Amino acid sequence: MARIVARGRACPKHVHPGAAAFRRRLLSWYGRHQRRLPWRGVRDPYAVLVSEIMLQQTQVARVTEFYPRFLARYPTLEDLAAASPGAVRESWDGLGYYARARNLHAAARHVVHAGTGRLPDTVEELRKLPGIGRYTAGAVASLAFNADVPAVDTNAARVLARVFGLRGKPKTARHEHRVWTIAAALVPRNRSADWNQALMDLGATYCTARSPRCKACPVRSGCKYLRRRTG
Repeated sequence: MARIVARGRACPKHVHPGAAAFRRRLLSWYGRHQRRLPWRGVRDPYAVLVSEIMLQQTQVARVTEFYPRFLARYPTLEDLAAASPGAVRESWDGLGYYARARNLHAAARHVVHAGTGRLPDTVEELRKLPGIGRYTAGAVASLAFNADVPAVDTNAARVLARVFGLRGKPKTARHEHRVWTIAAALVPRNRSADWNQALMDLGATYCTARSPRCKACPVRSGCKYLRRRTG
């Protein structure tokens, strides 16, 4: 693979000669066929954070049901910070993985009582909050603050690994580093939210873990995985 440059400042051709065309086709497809989800287009950092925490280890359909109800009960970061742990736990009932609720509550309290009262807008500062890892920090920074940073979930990682022909075990540190480096180089200026969500949508609808719909994929041209499958 050719030279890869982090932080999205390199021309995509340094990732792969067809990277720029891949990015253009994917963004075009996303503009026409993006999934309609309650948190899409939301720019309130708190609402974005709630959706991303809920989406950790939970199916989209389930989160779609719970997300509006939770925000109706706790519409602001301040409202959540003022709630009791028991009340937050009750509001989370049915979503599972309750450590997420505790971390979200702890993050709200930290920001309101010990911070600036507003969620930070950088990946580095977001990652200092409870329960916020690399992906969630990138998602909040890009979706809420339009930061030119990647957000690589399982779906996005699978898409990038297949398109650019990465081999090796997906959960190794080396593989993860390569995927995130490619992702960072591909982030388009001022369109990080669309780009990150486009990768996720493609992975959820076409480039699935099992039985990927390669022949119907809107960005199949140049995909190394498809090339290997079809010989």
